[in-house]
Amino acid sequence: MSGRFVRVAEHGRRTFEIVIDGRRALASEGDTLMVALLTSQEALRDSEFGDGRRAGFCVMGACQDCWVWTADGERVRACTTPAAEGMSIITRLAQAQEGVWPRL
Repeated sequence: MSGRFVRVAEHGRRTFEIVIDGRRALASEGDTLMVALLTSQEALRDSEFGDGRRAGFCVMGACQDCWVWTADGERVRACTTPAAEGMSIITRLAQAQEGVWPRL
C-alpha cells in the first residue's frame, strides 16, 4: 500500500514491525507514529466527529489533529510519540473495541 509520505534516500536505519488496524506495517528507528502511519497509508486516522479521515496538521503536538489509540485504549499524539517495535495502533473507528475510541 502506498502512503501519503514517501521515504527518500533512506540508508542504514533499522526497521521493525508495528500493527495498524490489525495489519502489519514497517516503521524505521527514529520514526514518530505519524511518519510510520503515513508512510503506510494515505490518512492518519478517522475523525471522531464523523467528518472523514484526517492526516494531521501541525506536526508539533499543538493542533490536536493526530490523536490515535493503542490497542489497549491509550490515546497518544502520533506526531510526538515515537514508534516502537510491536506497537498496535487503532486509526479507524470501525476497528476499535468498545472503550478504546470515544463514542459521541
